[in-house]
Amino acid sequence: MNTTSDASGAFDRPQAGKQDTEGQRALEKERALPLTGWQQEVDQAHRFGLEAAESIVDRRISTFSRGELPHYAGINTFMKAPYIEDVNRVGEFDVAIVGVPHDSGTTYRPGTRFGPQGIRRISALYTPYNYEMGVDLREQIKLCDVGDIFTIPANNEKSFDQISKGIAHIFASGAFPIILGGDHSIGFPTVRGVCRHLGDKKVGIIHFDRHVDTQEIDLDERMHTCPWFHATNMANAPAKNLVQLGIGGWQVPREGVKICRERGTNVLTVTDICEMGLEAAAQFAIDRATDGTDCVYISFDIDCIDAGFVPGTGWPEPGGLLPREALKLLELIVRQVPVCGLELVEVSPPYDISDMTSLMACRVICDTMAHLVVSGQLPRKQKPEWISDECNMNVDQKWR
Repeated sequence: MNTTSDASGAFDRPQAGKQDTEGQRALEKERALPLTGWQQEVDQAHRFGLEAAESIVDRRISTFSRGELPHYAGINTFMKAPYIEDVNRVGEFDVAIVGVPHDSGTTYRPGTRFGPQGIRRISALYTPYNYEMGVDLREQIKLCDVGDIFTIPANNEKSFDQISKGIAHIFASGAFPIILGGDHSIGFPTVRGVCRHLGDKKVGIIHFDRHVDTQEIDLDERMHTCPWFHATNMANAPAKNLVQLGIGGWQVPREGVKICRERGTNVLTVTDICEMGLEAAAQFAIDRATDGTDCVYISFDIDCIDAGFVPGTGWPEPGGLLPREALKLLELIVRQVPVCGLELVEVSPPYDISDMTSLMACRVICDTMAHLVVSGQLPRKQKPEWISDECNMNVDQKWR
């Protein structure tokens, strides 16, 4: 048998300079990335964790694990980012990871209070470098983990007050807040925290989910089905700028649908997104979220992705977005709008399989940071003009 390539040349190597694939471009992007952050981490590991035993050939290794490696060791901050115990220092960093271990707003399957732990644990699997985008977060931004908000079990309103105060502090500092939920009830207090430092500016909300979450109450309280009713009561977050992507299925309460209709929110189903195409769907979201607003807040409920890929969530709904679709929508949106914060909610590790759902959450978070770097939004050279130093505690309406 003749094993050489046939006349079609299907197995011939392309001539030098002729290949133009994403893979080839990614190889060249890496060339331009520095190694300064990596060397600083190695040096710090030696100072804090001692130089390695004499038998160790690779002298970059320290005695005690003090950095990214090995992935299975060390303290579980997000991607091994430095833990900032003194939250008064948060403004020294470009991005602040904060956990909100709250699931008292859950109406069926609890467990999202363990979401921040689960996400942080599996995030150790990741490195700061993304091949396709040519981004190295270690080299291009300063990332920290401030730990968790002290939430109050079985008391939504006190937890909401804690969450709003914590997010307001991070947001006002100029650090970009990334929130690890927690159930989706936290969408209201996180947006309230942002609105406290918007002055007279406005924020649009882009909400990835299978559920509308727009009821006023559920089981007589503000639960995880209710954040956007209360968030869009605030003048800084108009309902006309709420865009909801991926809604559908058998778990969308009619009470919430009625509110969407009355307030004129913007809803795209998975079918809409598939038929329009990802680019058109992203443009739909951008046009409506930015109409008259100054910045955009992204709320990503992990259950917007088909349940086969994210079993570890409280309300899994088949028929959602494929992971590649969700990630592409995120790219198309984040690179084109001024993003003021990201929350990732509804990861419930007790229901997860092989950390699949937590890993997907990590991907959403890391991709968002990378898109902010590529689009020039991070690192911030100065505080965005829509961040007000003055705190307005009266942005929302009284509850009962």
